[in-house]
Amino acid sequence: MAETAVSANRLELLQIADAVAREKSINKELVLEAMADAIQRAARSRYGAENDIRADIDSKTGEISLRRVLEIVEEVDNDSTQILLADAKHINENAQLGDFISEPLPPVEFGRIAAQNAKQVIVQKVRDAERERMYEEFKDRVGEVINGVVKRVEYGNVIVDLGRGEGIVRRDEGLPRENFRTGDRIRAYIYDVRREQRGPQIFMSRSRPEFMSKLFGQEVPEIYDGIVEVISVARDPGSRAKISVISKDSSIDPVGACVGMRGSRVQAVVNELQGEKIDIIPWTEDAASFIVNALAPAEVSKVVLDEDTQRIEVVVPDDQLSLAIGRRGQNVRLASQLTGWDIDITTETDESERRQQEFNERTENFMKALDVDEMLAQLLASEGFELVEEVAYVDPAEIASIEGLDAETADEIQARAREFLEREVAELDAERKKLGVKDELLEIEGITMPMLVAFGKDGIKTIEDLAGCATDDLTGWSERKDGEVKHFPGALSDLKTSSADAEALIMAARIKAGWIEAEPEVEETEAEDTESGESQD
Repeated sequence: MAETAVSANRLELLQIADAVAREKSINKELVLEAMADAIQRAARSRYGAENDIRADIDSKTGEISLRRVLEIVEEVDNDSTQILLADAKHINENAQLGDFISEPLPPVEFGRIAAQNAKQVIVQKVRDAERERMYEEFKDRVGEVINGVVKRVEYGNVIVDLGRGEGIVRRDEGLPRENFRTGDRIRAYIYDVRREQRGPQIFMSRSRPEFMSKLFGQEVPEIYDGIVEVISVARDPGSRAKISVISKDSSIDPVGACVGMRGSRVQAVVNELQGEKIDIIPWTEDAASFIVNALAPAEVSKVVLDEDTQRIEVVVPDDQLSLAIGRRGQNVRLASQLTGWDIDITTETDESERRQQEFNERTENFMKALDVDEMLAQLLASEGFELVEEVAYVDPAEIASIEGLDAETADEIQARAREFLEREVAELDAERKKLGVKDELLEIEGITMPMLVAFGKDGIKTIEDLAGCATDDLTGWSERKDGEVKHFPGALSDLKTSSADAEALIMAARIKAGWIEAEPEVEETEAEDTESGESQD
């Protein structure tokens, strides 16, 4: 009768483990392991915590076995965990020093407190296993759009039931003026899954650009199939967005594919995003064309690109300025985020005034530097001369070819230009020495006297100082934060030195300082000779 009761208990144990495993969606072995751990703790409290007691549950029969593990040693320091070799030979004649031997223990009768402790251990172990299962399941789903049901709303944060997990849409990751109630269906983008003290946290968003990109992927078969690709997305969540797309098949219009028949596809995305207006823009390699498209619906008259600083100046008709900028700067801000370029917008009137001002400044500069009258200075400025250096070292025939001027006048103008530059160099050299900039920097090819003065003002006084610089230290850099771009000037920003030129100066300084070795030019020359020899053959 007793045997029947034991068998029933064993069977019940396995049934409980099976039920818990199914309910929590975890492995049955993990539940049995938690049960064995609980029995192990109860046995230690019964036989003494100093003993190394192991418990095992047979996953097929439910049989519980308890045993004490002892280490075989020459001299016993702790008889709870160690045993002499001679004594171990009585249990197992093959026993050797350093081995472990186990002796069976009688089963433990669970008291009320032991049973309570065992239950807590099992619950905790199962909870840990459940959390680990949830983390493992969702960690690879970062980047997916997932559907769920709103479980509750806490201080604007939406807790979402995902079936086998729980996610959160924080207040700043939701759309403005969007309210959810318990039981509502919700769709969101998983952007992070983290292990935390309270269990794995699944962070979801409805405001990120990736969410819109994924929604288009669900609505537009061409995007799902990879024929049309989403290049970039810029969003002002809940208000307006711009998305750039390109087609890998010339026969398919990427914008038309995203819009769909009578706007059905884009409308499905708009409805999901609470009426957010979406501009779909074709992406092109030509930065100027792409930026012009991105500023739609505004019309653009002219663009001037500066690829070094990733800035573009856009000229629009006077009546298009407010449309190009958009309400609170929204249109130009989104276009800038979409293209990755800083966009300066000016009107045709402002540009004309600026050009006139630049012309006047050049004219005045020529009048002072060359000691000529206003008419002659205007003639030089209108012919495209911007700097005194250009006038000084251009072919004299170019100046003589200007209407109203002859060769003698051209020679006189150039002589005056060179005299002015010599005086200017002498003044800059004196300032450079006063700032403590060493003569050794003059040995680097490409460095001018204005550069040396600029270096001195920025604390760059030796070859080592220049060698230790990064390109940004010379040209300046920009940082984008919260959609706003902040510019930080470099030592040579006022001289408009390009990144490539700045990098060349730094590399030359590093070679001069002995930090790196120059690439041998002989090999290149030999290689060129070999190539030319082969071509002659």
